[in-house]
Amino acid sequence: MGTPASRRIIVTPLPPLLSYCVVNTNAREYLLAGLTAIEHAHPEGVEREILVLDNASEDGSAEAVRRLGGEIRLIALEQRAGKAENDSTLMRAAQGRYCLLLNEDSELRPGSVEALLEVMEREPKAAAATPQLLDSDGMPVPCAWRFPGVGTALAGALFLHRWLTVQSKGGRVRSIDWAQSSALMVRRAGAAAVDYMDPEFFVYYDECDFAKRLREDGWHSLYVPAAEAVHHDQLSTDLAKGLPRIVEFHRNRDLYFRKHGMRLTRLVWKACWIWAYLARAAAATVLPGRDPRRYLLHARQELLPGRGEGIREAADAHNRGLAQ
Repeated sequence: MGTPASRRIIVTPLPPLLSYCVVNTNAREYLLAGLTAIEHAHPEGVEREILVLDNASEDGSAEAVRRLGGEIRLIALEQRAGKAENDSTLMRAAQGRYCLLLNEDSELRPGSVEALLEVMEREPKAAAATPQLLDSDGMPVPCAWRFPGVGTALAGALFLHRWLTVQSKGGRVRSIDWAQSSALMVRRAGAAAVDYMDPEFFVYYDECDFAKRLREDGWHSLYVPAAEAVHHDQLSTDLAKGLPRIVEFHRNRDLYFRKHGMRLTRLVWKACWIWAYLARAAAATVLPGRDPRRYLLHARQELLPGRGEGIREAADAHNRGLAQ
């Protein structure tokens, strides 16, 4: 009898449990700090991958990630795209059961990943979970809210928005309507079931629309206070620089109402929030350190959300410059 032929054993690596998905636009130092924070926050024994999407940065961000080498998968765009589209690109490219969406200026705190994973594994119909976001000084900031509706519009008009609409509070895991995507763990199967985020929302209210479609598909979202992530505030106090964000914010909130057929809510929201912004502008004329012009700009854009140039137009102009 001849000797048995040697058999070749092929070992296929298991897919990672967790995919870190980081979007960056011209924030190299924040990005590098955030990647370092992932190393400190990642729990031992959990298979992972790290994906970085560089949104056509001009500050050497992509080169800095390449120099890091190692396991990081870099997607370097040649033209700038919106946040919703970029998050969706990362989730489609990811292999993990869960995707932890991160802004470039978000830093995970130790223990946060374990807390999020534990809750997601325990709750099979949870499609998203948010940590408590902290500002640069380590103070908690709102990061989860009720869906926009007539009730939340009236809360805004009565200046009760923070008490009646914000859901990121308390010391226990709780169900929420929607959460910010600055640091958001997403079940990839849930995201795929609703076709990820809608690229029509260039930035702002993409997460709200995403969570609403998840809810309609039978999923839910959670707030996990035991998990924490610092989200550094990069927003300029210069009104000229901040105007595109104000324009984009109101444009996309209006898109949310129109997309979901919320005609009455849209009208009530406009009336309530125009009043609230004008009242804040009046108060700002006598309160120290407040600029009434910012509230007046918000009131204008709430009334005419299609007016002005937002972040989308800035990205389009940037892309046209690259093509020339």
